[in-house]
Amino acid sequence: MERTLVLIKPDGVCKSLVGEIIKRIEREGFKIVALKMVRPDRKKVEEFYEPHRGKSFFPGLVDFMLTAPSVAMVVEGENVIRKVRELIGERVPVEASPGTIRGDFGSDGRRNIVHGSDS
Repeated sequence: MERTLVLIKPDGVCKSLVGEIIKRIEREGFKIVALKMVRPDRKKVEEFYEPHRGKSFFPGLVDFMLTAPSVAMVVEGENVIRKVRELIGERVPVEASPGTIRGDFGSDGRRNIVHGSDS
């Protein structure tokens, strides 16, 4: 049984998509074992996105993540990492398939509704 982190980003919260995203995750048979609305400070956001520090999009991403709360979830299930990433879709919404969270609701590479961990 695997666990993974799913983060509904500020745009997903502001668009009132939290319930829809939870429904899609649970419909796939996964269990949400922890859920919390968070409003991290700049330091926490920079630590979370540390692998991207130095990239051109990093400052804008950090600023965006501070605009509104996010919802952090720990999701559990068989092959949950791979399957949730498939459910989320490609990082850039225009490249994501219809029926994926990003394909249905995302705006651009930053405002793509949700983050799914690679591990």
